[in-house]
Amino acid sequence: MEHADLIVIGAGQSGLATAALAPRHGYARLLILEAAEQPGGAWPRYYDSLTLFSPARYSSLPGMRFPGDGDRYPTRDEVVHYLRAYASRLTAAVHTSTTVSSVTRQGDAWSVRAGDGREFAARAVIAATGDYGTPYLPDVPGRAEFTGRMLHAADYRSPSAFAGQRVVVVGGGNSAIQIAAELGAVADTTLASRRPIGWTPQRPLGRDLHWWLKHTRLDVAPIRRLLLKVPVSVLDDGHYRTALQEHGVDRREMITRLAPDGVVWADGTKEAVDAVVLATGYRLTFPYLTGSGVLDADGRPLHRGGVATTVPGLGFVGMEFQRSFSSKTLRGVGRDATHVLKGLRG
Repeated sequence: MEHADLIVIGAGQSGLATAALAPRHGYARLLILEAAEQPGGAWPRYYDSLTLFSPARYSSLPGMRFPGDGDRYPTRDEVVHYLRAYASRLTAAVHTSTTVSSVTRQGDAWSVRAGDGREFAARAVIAATGDYGTPYLPDVPGRAEFTGRMLHAADYRSPSAFAGQRVVVVGGGNSAIQIAAELGAVADTTLASRRPIGWTPQRPLGRDLHWWLKHTRLDVAPIRRLLLKVPVSVLDDGHYRTALQEHGVDRREMITRLAPDGVVWADGTKEAVDAVVLATGYRLTFPYLTGSGVLDADGRPLHRGGVATTVPGLGFVGMEFQRSFSSKTLRGVGRDATHVLKGLRG
């Protein structure tokens, strides 16, 4: 069994930021356990054309500036390269290809077991796996009979495989818009969403929105309850809205069911389609924490600002709106990690 002061589960942006800050809070021996073959979290699995909605200057983890022009919007591959470079600078031991199967309390410490049987122990554990490992697949009536191609945005990579097809993209958030905009250039594409698309200017009054968030302090304000009530809105400088219009991508009310060869729209119209892309988000799950005493009956973590309230020495980093608007972002995970590390120290 390998021992440490702190075990961080996940080597994405949240886990790496936590490991970088941990020595400042008395954790000398650190372990990061990552299921993938390399650090980087979910970023390597995102679709090819993904770009950040935050400029490079607002996309850095603690202690390492995101390289290049601070006003540009980095691509997926740039983020992956940055995260792996960041991981290489850490003093923590990073165990990749290590899927955590259970975390249990053993006396005054935590025992962490990997799927291959290896065991690790530490006085504190921080779960930093986020929610991008569990795509949400809505139970659309008729789904089992649909003979076309259905996939979640997590499995979408590029539009080339859909050229000349009829495609419906389900969702109204940033990913749905980005995917629909590029599909529209090669395929007959429609957006299906429960509400009309809401648009938020990316550069109000000539400044990027993240500049305003920083200088108004909304970026760090503990307004979680308020933010959970804010409708989904797409951040755009006009590029995606224009692309949707130019490519003839229309928006319709949510489909009511799937037919063997297509979809049934809200007005009862049936239409043949080749593919349905579900940009329906993800669900926060911690299967390895089952039985740890930190999850409620629905599997949600019992915490305050990321510090578990029912068991000692257990925390979370990287959950949406965990403490603020920026909790789930490159620019925000460091602040939350500091809060949790302090909280675990008492």
